[in-house]
Amino acid sequence: MTNLGTVEGLDTLTRSLAQRTPDELAALLTRHAEPLSRRPAPTRLRELAGALWSYETLHHTVLHLDHPRLHLLAATARISQDLARSAAPVPAAPTAGADYQSLMAHRLSFPDLATEPVPADDAFRALGAAAPGPARDAVTTALELLYADGLAAPTEDGAIVVPPRTPQLLAAHDLGTFTPVAPRFPEAAVPEAVVPEPAAPKSATATAAAPEVPAPAAAALRDESQAAASTLAATLDRLLAALAAQPAALRKTGGLALREIKRLAKAAGASEARTRLLLDLVLAAGLVALKRTPAGITAVPTGAYDAWLAEAPGSRLVPVLTAWTTLWAIPTYTPFGETPTALVRGEDRHAPALRHALLKALASAPAGERPSRLPAGTSLSAKPSGAPDRRPDLPALLDAAAWHRPLAVVGEPLAEDRAAHILDEAAFLALVAHGALTPLGHALLATSPADSEALRSHLRELLPPPVEQAHFQADLTAVVPGPPSAALASLLSSVADRESEGHAVTWRFTPASVRRALDAGHGAADLLAALAEVSAAGPLPQPLTYLVQDAARTHGRMRVLPTACCIRSDDEALIRELAAHRALQSLGLRAIAPTVLASARPPAETLEALRGAGYAPALESETGTASVERPAGHRAGVPSSGSATAPLALARRLLSG
Repeated sequence: MTNLGTVEGLDTLTRSLAQRTPDELAALLTRHAEPLSRRPAPTRLRELAGALWSYETLHHTVLHLDHPRLHLLAATARISQDLARSAAPVPAAPTAGADYQSLMAHRLSFPDLATEPVPADDAFRALGAAAPGPARDAVTTALELLYADGLAAPTEDGAIVVPPRTPQLLAAHDLGTFTPVAPRFPEAAVPEAVVPEPAAPKSATATAAAPEVPAPAAAALRDESQAAASTLAATLDRLLAALAAQPAALRKTGGLALREIKRLAKAAGASEARTRLLLDLVLAAGLVALKRTPAGITAVPTGAYDAWLAEAPGSRLVPVLTAWTTLWAIPTYTPFGETPTALVRGEDRHAPALRHALLKALASAPAGERPSRLPAGTSLSAKPSGAPDRRPDLPALLDAAAWHRPLAVVGEPLAEDRAAHILDEAAFLALVAHGALTPLGHALLATSPADSEALRSHLRELLPPPVEQAHFQADLTAVVPGPPSAALASLLSSVADRESEGHAVTWRFTPASVRRALDAGHGAADLLAALAEVSAAGPLPQPLTYLVQDAARTHGRMRVLPTACCIRSDDEALIRELAAHRALQSLGLRAIAPTVLASARPPAETLEALRGAGYAPALESETGTASVERPAGHRAGVPSSGSATAPLALARRLLSG
């Protein structure tokens, strides 16, 4: 059963989508990437229109609407529903004992849907925005944003068409009274130690989006953000290096076991909660993938990790910070009764909207008032025993945040606890300091999902370029006064042990660490030359040179030959014949005893080559007894999951018909 109004509404949306440029349509696809990824990729614009207005997609999308857009959508849907009812009255209620078909016909009667176009003036009038002023400006902007997101579409005569099931979607929510201007978070966001100049009176038209911050406060926020970002970059580096050295095994029930989280937390130098956060972020950013092995599922770095290592410290943070904004989880928050873990798919669809709302509320905090008194580095999620309560006013912050994402804040259980953990994560990620949004936080808010260049540029300025040289000391240490480059860190880690972290990173040379480099194939002369090339003070200290040369003199006095299997025979003539046989050259046979040949190929390949050359070998076990060969069972390969369709390429295909 099809409703004509619903079909006409989808036609209107389809025509609206067809009028967009490829970049505009790609931006829409990027904004709705999460709900659309749970459906088959559309092949026509009409399919995309149907996906955008499906109940499942709308159920997720409305969480990301601010107060004006939500009120405008609800008011327009209510008017549209009234118009539909007047055009087609609701059937009479079925009598007692009516059959199922009659009951469903009444329950799903088309007049209950918002299928009629609504004149724009009627929608504006319903929100008290008929006359020029702040209310009309807010509604006009909200309407443009609804059109841009495909949550409404204009007809040819300027009327508004909305998704037909909007009334049912919003029926359970009390949206309150329409408020066109976002409230300011009442608590100032400057460090307590900073005493700003008296703030000038703000005009009535001043915007709350980017408040002016006194210069001393701005400098303090930038310094705090820079220190946190530097620590974050170093922690990420150590965490991913630990995963590259030893992949983490997941439990059979999913997620990392506590012992693996403890191991990685120790390697990263972070708390277990923040390690869980970073693990979820690097997985979402594509730096880590879950790989199935015969022993189970493990988390290992991807090829993107190698490219990530080659980037500057600031650029490394871009994929991690953008992944945090869309993460369907609050990794540091573990409700009572749940076991903390990591690397599981999040199911908290409210988390991205709540996260955005809190950052927007902090961004609107007026400068020059009483500071938050939140010491740098203080965890918002837990107050030390006996310490005074220094938390920001979370109820007031949530009241301000509710305007930006009403459905993700109002009426949500445990909102204060969830908000406290989000703010703690934001402080760790250098987005919040002293209860205020840092310049990096503002840059992240202004970043669109399709273009992160502004964020990347800000991070390049925030974090210094990597250090390319080290200071070698006579006590067999090397000190790098800043974040080392990937090449320098790789060289020093190959020949020395990383000993300390911080603003200066220290490596210590030991006989064991030098032997490790020699085992990896480095020659003593080449190793000393490479170290001298990155020395900031010219020639290497004499103790370091002696250490490398002494280790090289004793290295390799005994040899271990790599071999895949051996061929044994009591017939020495046969052994010599096999070693000289041209058909067996691919095995790389070498005589290690008159009756033993070493083969470079595994037993199965060696047996096959010998039989192909006309010999009749037998397989022998490690104990010297004959083994029975069984053909290996065939297994179907695991299908590789296709990568998500690029939004711009998909947009071009859809627009081309």
